[in-house]
Amino acid sequence: MTILTFDAFARRQRRPLVAFAWALTGDLAAAEDLVQDALQAAWQDWDRVSSLDAPGAWVRRAVANRAAGQVRRAGREHRALARLAGRPARVVELEPADHQFWDAVRALPERQAQAVALFYLEDCPVAEIAQVLGCAPGTVKVHLHRGRQALAAALGLRVDDGTDLGEEEP
Repeated sequence: MTILTFDAFARRQRRPLVAFAWALTGDLAAAEDLVQDALQAAWQDWDRVSSLDAPGAWVRRAVANRAAGQVRRAGREHRALARLAGRPARVVELEPADHQFWDAVRALPERQAQAVALFYLEDCPVAEIAQVLGCAPGTVKVHLHRGRQALAAALGLRVDDGTDLGEEEP
């Protein structure tokens, strides 16, 4: 196993981590902050993290956990501001289909959203997603299946239950 310096690791991982965090939060600035926090945590414990079989999985799990907390906080803040203003907050309409898709992904339960983002955004195989999320590969397949079903319903797409849903590794 080749030991990377933290700087080399961070340079290689930063861009895909920001994309992953954005897929989960929908907010680029928040995604960059989450990644910075996760990389800082990795740096602070780099001796241990760098010796792991998959330090990238460790930092992705850190990003996923931070994103889940950020989404919960943002929801609470949004509801509080709406109550204070006495009217619902304005929602910006995004036209491109990919924004609709990622908005639908963010509406999924946390683990489904994380599994879908890792699978489609980063082309991670099921085994790697399991390592990142700290669960069994079978559990990842269930999250992907349920996430795809929910996305199809949310986006008005038909899913043929008899077809392979692509739950095997890409």
